[in-house]
Amino acid sequence: MANWKPLSSTTRARCAERWRRTTGPFFSELFVEDATYVEHVYGEFQGRDAIRKWITDTMSTFPGNVMPAFPIKWHVIDEERGWIVADIINRMADPGDGSVHEASNLTVLHYAGDNQFAREEDVYNPMNFMKMVKGWGRRAQELGTLTPDGEAWLKSMGG
Repeated sequence: MANWKPLSSTTRARCAERWRRTTGPFFSELFVEDATYVEHVYGEFQGRDAIRKWITDTMSTFPGNVMPAFPIKWHVIDEERGWIVADIINRMADPGDGSVHEASNLTVLHYAGDNQFAREEDVYNPMNFMKMVKGWGRRAQELGTLTPDGEAWLKSMGG
């Protein structure tokens, strides 16, 4: 694993910009080769390739495939440890009426240097997330915008 250095203001700005612009398989490029990613529902992933496979699979199926935005609500930087703690919002696409459906995710990132991270851990309440996605699904269903995979997911979760 790369040795980390304290985060300079330039590095902080680059990491924040890269985080905002990186989605899908490119997301894994934010991590060093031997990074660890801990996701409390999906499990723990070791290495950039495992992170890439997980994020690609997750974001290409419902509900990930209808989450176009992950705005950062707030963040705190611990310069000494090289950690970033952020409240990242998982926002669903507009179901067709302009309503906003989102759930909060607390993320802890361990900086590794060179604008990459050694570890990420996501912490959230799965029940809140489920409630949000179901609400979005029901609204999209009412508006006729729910995709077939969304219909199948909603039915499997008890609508």
